[in-house]
Amino acid sequence: MKVLSRLLPVAAVAVVAATIAAPAASASTSARHGSPGYPGGGAVFVQTDNTAGNAVVAYDRAADGTLTLAGTYPTGGLGGVLDGSVVDHLASQGSLVYDRQHGLLYAVNAGSDTVSVFAVSGDRLALRQVVWSGGTFPVSVTVHGDYVYVLNALGSGSVYGYRVSGGQLSPIPGSSRSLNLTPVTGPNQYTNTPGQVAFTPDGSALIVTTKANGNDIDVFSVGWGGLLSASPAVNSEPGAVPFAISYDRDGNVLIAEAGPDALATFALSGGVLTQLHIADTGQTATCWVARAGRYFYVSNAGSASVSGYAAGAGGSLTALGNTTTGAGTVDASSAAHGHFLYVQTGGAGIVDEFAVSPGGSLTEIGSVTVAGAVGGEGIAAA
Repeated sequence: MKVLSRLLPVAAVAVVAATIAAPAASASTSARHGSPGYPGGGAVFVQTDNTAGNAVVAYDRAADGTLTLAGTYPTGGLGGVLDGSVVDHLASQGSLVYDRQHGLLYAVNAGSDTVSVFAVSGDRLALRQVVWSGGTFPVSVTVHGDYVYVLNALGSGSVYGYRVSGGQLSPIPGSSRSLNLTPVTGPNQYTNTPGQVAFTPDGSALIVTTKANGNDIDVFSVGWGGLLSASPAVNSEPGAVPFAISYDRDGNVLIAEAGPDALATFALSGGVLTQLHIADTGQTATCWVARAGRYFYVSNAGSASVSGYAAGAGGSLTALGNTTTGAGTVDASSAAHGHFLYVQTGGAGIVDEFAVSPGGSLTEIGSVTVAGAVGGEGIAAA
């Protein structure tokens, strides 16, 4: 693997924060609302990414995995649309993230360059804060311990850090890092903006995928106070279009690659990624990957399907077959220790609900239409 280094300037930035009272839900909340402590139940949250006003739609998750609308919560910001996108307006993974440790939900507002912070109580949300994202067009969020980083997709791309305290985000001074990408406008914008930011499981590194804008996987080291290294180790993957990130139980990195329409596994050491295995999906527009226990499911937007894989020793991948979804398969999230999988399909703004068998096969158990969410991305299960 070819590894390069480039010096990234640190920009001095300021945060614009506003604390907003929690809005009332636009739909009545289920009396049998779920929570991580509710026996067999829980909640699933879906972001609309609507340009007229972004919102998070909350669903009660029953013991059998089916979803019931619980409420709709405006984020206080606007959704955004990258040029050239059709069913994946943010062209990213991780735009809506549940922080179990702090009981918070983070949602990007790409059209207003902000991030919204919700307090989570079962399937109910309360908007606590809206903060500046530290850049332009935020598309992905990651959290580890008390640190949160946001990925901004436009311009040269950047990441910006916060500390979690008292149920709110405070900016980390000096945390901004440019990705030094080539600014892109026009119909290829959605393929040439970064795809995801993700902490490693131990929090020692932060990984960013650049998609077709360099075909790189950037790895920053995380130091004292959550500050990143001045520059990342740049792992070049020519033609791979690295998009989404996940991790197996051994800490290996899994990357959904839109170039070859494949899922690849890598060992990470000292910022260097070494490929262990790659599995072609045989589908089109393979961009997202969600973990459900020891199984991984990649979303194929062009084929309206998800492809399942079992992760084994040494980063090996065993194909489990493809499962049909609604049109425009995008982001996904698992729940109940991997027993259920919820898949966003951006063609009609639908979430498909699946039960995961002990062998990894998927059985559809229902679907819900998310109002105002055509082309939207962002899903998180609690």
